[in-house]
Amino acid sequence: MSTPALLPIQLLNRTILSISLRFGPKAKEVERFIKFAIVGVIGAVVDFGTLNLLQATILHPDAPHIDLKIGLATGIAFTSAVVSNFIWNRYWTYPDSRPQRLRNQIVQFFIVNAIGLAFRLWFVQAGVDPLGHAGVDVLRSLGALSGTVEAPLMRRIGTNFAQFIAVWIVMFWNFFVNRYWTYSDVE
Repeated sequence: MSTPALLPIQLLNRTILSISLRFGPKAKEVERFIKFAIVGVIGAVVDFGTLNLLQATILHPDAPHIDLKIGLATGIAFTSAVVSNFIWNRYWTYPDSRPQRLRNQIVQFFIVNAIGLAFRLWFVQAGVDPLGHAGVDVLRSLGALSGTVEAPLMRRIGTNFAQFIAVWIVMFWNFFVNRYWTYSDVE
């Protein structure tokens, strides 16, 4: 008997299974990738939500220490998402990996994600200004912005655009390396 709280996840599992079965012998990997991608979306919500909450409250991207504030907000947001993703992946995407020692999995998962974080921090720092200007231009062309845009707002826009691009790159890195290293024990 199912509890009402579990019904949405059971429906989602059935939908994912029906999609993945269309891929024949690769069905299990397709199922894992779909779940990993869904977990990634949840992580992205945690990530962007944390980033924007921090930049709107205690880590405004303005002087003094602009780079430090952007780096801290990005790093904290990323770490929050990694913790969420590890829990979801261990218990939903790769439940058959639970016999593996938790400590080993956490260490491997965090190493993979730390490399992703290093790339992401570099990418966001490098992209904040050019993508801020490009983002303002895009938002203006869509009619979402008008008039003068202050530097902190431009940096927030640039941080979000850079982070959006980096999230996609890091997602593919994380899936493949985690699949074949962290969760290598699953068939």
